[in-house]
Parts: sequence; C-alpha cells; structure tokens
Amino acid sequence: MGYLSVTETARKWNLSERSVRNYCAKGRVSGAFLTGKTWNIPKNAEKPERSNKRKARPVTLLDILREEKTNQYTGGIYHKTQIDLTYNSNHMEGSRLTHDQTRYIFETNTIGAENEVFNVDDVVETANHFRCVDMIIDNAKTALTERFIKELHLILKNGTSDCRKDWFAVGAYKKLPNQVGGMDTALPEEVAGKMKALLTEYNGKEEKTLADILDFHVKFERIHPFQDGNGRVGRLIMFKECLKYNIVPFIIEDNLKLFYYRGLKQWDGEKGYLADTCLAAQDKYKGYLEYFQIGY
Repeated sequence: MGYLSVTETARKWNLSERSVRNYCAKGRVSGAFLTGKTWNIPKNAEKPERSNKRKARPVTLLDILREEKTNQYTGGIYHKTQIDLTYNSNHMEGSRLTHDQTRYIFETNTIGAENEVFNVDDVVETANHFRCVDMIIDNAKTALTERFIKELHLILKNGTSDCRKDWFAVGAYKKLPNQVGGMDTALPEEVAGKMKALLTEYNGKEEKTLADILDFHVKFERIHPFQDGNGRVGRLIMFKECLKYNIVPFIIEDNLKLFYYRGLKQWDGEKGYLADTCLAAQDKYKGYLEYFQIGY
C-alpha cells in the first residue's frame, strides 16, 4: 500500500493542506500516521465527510471505538478496552503496575503512590501501549504490512531503556538471535524473508477467519522478529485484524496466560488449545459488549 503527503492529498481531495492536517490530527483519515512531524496518508484513504453533515449511527464495534476515541468519551467500551488490553498484555510480559495504576495513567496521564517504587519502563510502556491501541483502531481497515508492524514496535518501545542499548533495534527487526520459552526463533538474517513470506501468505487470503488470524499469530511469534515486545505487538495485531473482519476481538487475561502459551507451543499438533483459549477470552469480551448494549 502506498502513501501520499499532505500536499498530494490536499490536491487530490480539493482541500487546503490545513484541512487535511486537521482531519488527520482528529483521527478522521483512516490509516494516516505520523513519522516525526510528517503525515503519511494511504493512497486509498477516503475523503472525510464534512462535520456538519448528519452522520449515520455507528453500526459496528470498530465504528463505536472510533467514535468514542474521537469524542474522548469516558466509561465506554473504548475506555475499557484501552485499560484492560494494556494492563493484561503488559502484565503478561512482566509489568508490575496494577490494573488500577494502569487505569489511573490512562485517565489522568499521571501516576502517584506513597511508599512505592515504580519501574520507569513499566510506566513508559503503559503510556506507549495506549498509543498502540489507538493506532490499531485508526488503521484497523488497512492491510497488514511490515511497515505497520515496525511502527507498532517503535511506538511501544519508544523512550524505554531499550532505546539506549546499541544492540536493541527499536522499530526494526532484531540484531541478535534470541529464544522464547526455551525454543529457537528465526535468526536475525532470516527475519525479513520470513516476515515477507508470512505477510504474503496471510494477505493472499481474501476474507480472514479467526483461525487464519490465530495461525498468523503463532507464526509471527515463532519468527519473533523483534528483540523484545513481540508478544504485545502480536496481540495488538490480532485485535486489529478481528476489528477489520468484524470478528469479536479478545483480551488474553492473566488467568488464561498459561493456556495461551500452551496453545502457541502445541498449535501444529492440536489447534484446539489456542482456539479454545481465545474463544473463552472472546466470550468475556462479548460480555462487555452486552453490558454496553453493542451488537455483535
């Protein structure tokens, strides 16, 4: 997928460059993202409707997440998704922040407690993960690409202590071999080729099922393209792809962590382990949708 500049998009849509930047900043251009101070706008992005035009009522979960995000609505499904997805995914990777502390960072952009020491990376990665969730909501309908996946990793790890390590490639594929759970992963020189092949295989399927999304996730985690952060990036991708194909998404919570890891290891021999774990998590998320009276 190609991208246009603000100037090129303004010419295409017959708008001022200022209007295009405003639309991007307000999250109204699907798939647009910043690189530094420069907006990258997908060539196939649709021109936003004028704000004074009557809008249809949101009909999908993605519509509602985008509307609540844009309106900064608190207490809804967007709010809950941000906190629960961020807390659980970070907690699985060793973050010591509590659910309440995660919620407090999201709601107030501050953190405070007496007689308690916080790991700076835990706080930074929590704030960064909120931005990653916004990114997958904004880009849910776009095709999955290496560039998008690397951008997720860059946002997640930006400003952490890993940025100061010469051997750690933030926003790029790993430089050193690594293992996960005692299992070998792709060597650094193999990663680019394996990722291209995986994305070609996945994107070649016109309409994705939950099984396709899980299969991609397993293969992604086995490649383990980044030095660290692969699990969180992988789970963000699953959530994004569920939104894209109108599949109820899911959040792997702490009580399902061991079943989830077993499912990843046993996928080739028994796909039911991971599928059943994710379906149980999906049932939990369906309960949230029912509470907020959102159809699925």
